Amino acid sequence: MSYHTDRFEIHLPIEKSGANAVDLLADACELSKQHLKRIMLKGAVWVSVGKKTQRLRRAKRLLKAGETLHLYYDKTVLERETAEPELVADYGHYSVWNKPYGVLSQGSKWGDHCTVTRWAERQLKPQRNAFVVHRLDRAANGLIVIAHEKQAAAKLSALFQQRDIDKRYRIWVEGEFSEKATVDDPISVDEPIDGRHACSHFVFLEYDSIQQQTLLDVSIETGRKHQIRRHAASLGFPVIGDRLYGQRKTNENLQLSAYYLAFTCPFTQQHREFNLLAS
Repeated sequence: MSYHTDRFEIHLPIEKSGANAVDLLADACELSKQHLKRIMLKGAVWVSVGKKTQRLRRAKRLLKAGETLHLYYDKTVLERETAEPELVADYGHYSVWNKPYGVLSQGSKWGDHCTVTRWAERQLKPQRNAFVVHRLDRAANGLIVIAHEKQAAAKLSALFQQRDIDKRYRIWVEGEFSEKATVDDPISVDEPIDGRHACSHFVFLEYDSIQQQTLLDVSIETGRKHQIRRHAASLGFPVIGDRLYGQRKTNENLQLSAYYLAFTCPFTQQHREFNLLAS
C-alpha cells in the first residue's frame, strides 16, 4: 500500500521475525529511508506487542513475529521547531528546566521532538530517561521538573498531589486590576475546573496605564488544566496572549511565566528553591 499525504497512519502486523523497521516502513509508503530514520528519531514510530506499546527510534531494530509496527506521520508536527529549553539544575534523580514558549511538556503519538522531556533525554550526561512530573502549557514558559526514573517520578508527583510544592507565576492581564490585592489579602478564585477543586490567588504588582495591562503574581493550591488562565478570565482579566479564554484575538505570546518553585527534595530532604527572577 502506498501513502503520500501530509498526515497518515500505518499499522503493520509483523508475521515473520527478522525484518527491520525502516525497511518495512519504506516498503509501505513513499517516504525515503533517510526521511523515515529522522521521523523515528522524532518519536513518530511505535512498536506494540499485546498491550505494551513503546516508541521505536532504532531504524535497524529487528522486529519479531506478533509485534505491530506503527507510523504516525504528520508533516506539520514533524517540521515544527522550537526554542531550546535551559537546564537550571541537575540532581541525578531529577532535573529542573526553564521551558520556553512553544515547547511541550510531553509528546503525542505523532512525535516528541518538541518536548522538554525529549530534550532532557538527549542533552543530559549521562543520558537518562525522562518522565513528566507536572505540566506547563505549551503556550506558557518557565520552570518545570523532569524525573529520570520511575521512583523519582512517583516521589515528586506525590509532592504535587499533596500540595507540598510552592509554585508561583507572573502574568500580564488585560485591564486595571485592583491594587487592594496584596500578599496578605489576595483576590482568590475558588471555582472547580472540570468538576475538580481548583483555587488560585492573585496579587497586584503594577499597572501599565499606557498599555492598560496589569502585572500580577499568582500562586495556586491545585494544578488543573489552564487553571490560571481560566480563573483570571473568570475575574474579567484574561491573560495577555490567551487565545482560548481571552476577549480578543491576538498574535502575542501568552504572558504567563512559572518563575518560582520550592520544595523539599524527597531523596536528600534538602530545601530546593528556584527563582527565575533572582539575579
